[in-house]
Amino acid sequence: MDSRFLRNVLLKGIGLFLICNWLFAIWNPGGLGKISLYNHLFPGRERFPFGENPAQSYNLSLFDLDAMFASHVIAGGARPADEYRLILIGDSSVWGILLRPDETLAGQLNAAGLTRCGKRVHAYNLGYPTISLMKDLLILDEAMRYQPDMVIWLVTLEAFPADKQLTTPLIANNPARVNALIRKFDLPFAGLSQPTLWERTIIGQRRALADLFRLQMYGVLWAATGVDQIYPTDYPRAQVDFETDASFHGWNPPLLPADALAFSVLEAGARAVGDTPLLLVNEPMLISEGENSDIRYNFFYPRWAYDHYRQRMAEQAQRHGWDYLDLWDLLPDKSNYTNSAIHLTPAAEALLARQIASVLTQKTCP
Repeated sequence: MDSRFLRNVLLKGIGLFLICNWLFAIWNPGGLGKISLYNHLFPGRERFPFGENPAQSYNLSLFDLDAMFASHVIAGGARPADEYRLILIGDSSVWGILLRPDETLAGQLNAAGLTRCGKRVHAYNLGYPTISLMKDLLILDEAMRYQPDMVIWLVTLEAFPADKQLTTPLIANNPARVNALIRKFDLPFAGLSQPTLWERTIIGQRRALADLFRLQMYGVLWAATGVDQIYPTDYPRAQVDFETDASFHGWNPPLLPADALAFSVLEAGARAVGDTPLLLVNEPMLISEGENSDIRYNFFYPRWAYDHYRQRMAEQAQRHGWDYLDLWDLLPDKSNYTNSAIHLTPAAEALLARQIASVLTQKTCP
């Protein structure tokens, strides 16, 4: 075998790879994430993929919305005729940091055996661990394809600052979907830049493609163990002592600027659900009694900013006719929280589930 033959084979191989690479970029195939072994060879996940230590959690963070939904139990098979489909939207408190799937709000609502409108309530956990209304809207818009009977959207002030709506990784990595939402709901944000041709090649997409493959492989371990995050026995508890800083995102007392909070995204969410009932819940949070707690409720919020937010949230709910439940002080004591002022213990999550269940049972059916 002479050197000329080897050279030709090598050059043809490189040429074929480059052609395939650029064809992939030009074709820009969407929907690869919809190809999934979940809900087929192994069960769907009870919550979206998220994790920073896959070797221990059998989970990983990725930003392909199609793959996230395809791996979720909500995408598994035909919908039962007797199911009242309830979806939960929100941040890491809804996803359930340090909670097993059955300990989350969705898990505890399902364990309660609720019925509504003559059907069995099945709650689906569509929370995701970043705090942003725009991230919630992105997930909610896709979730409506699964025809929920009701949506519960849990929110907190940290999700509202307008300047953070386009900065979370899930948003930044889905520019086409996000720009479509901005146009559809006429949101007051500049659109995200689209990936370059090089970024759309196989080489440019190698991390995302590898994550899709790894997500399928971890499905085997998820199916065998039910483990989808690390559960340490020791972790830093939620902070209860603070400095004298009274600022919130660079703003200072006495009031938040008129355009500081992204209520337009909340309005878009209310439009996205259409005629589907939507319950907005201001989620519980820790109310500290520690040092400088007269200045700050907790790590996230100075008192003046949070009080003004609650006032504005109530005004917006009344103005738009939103179904709104303010549970901010339902569970004030630090014993109800784990590593954050919004992450509940299993026992506290059960109390929240009981409160929401009581509201659901009192609502009339359409």
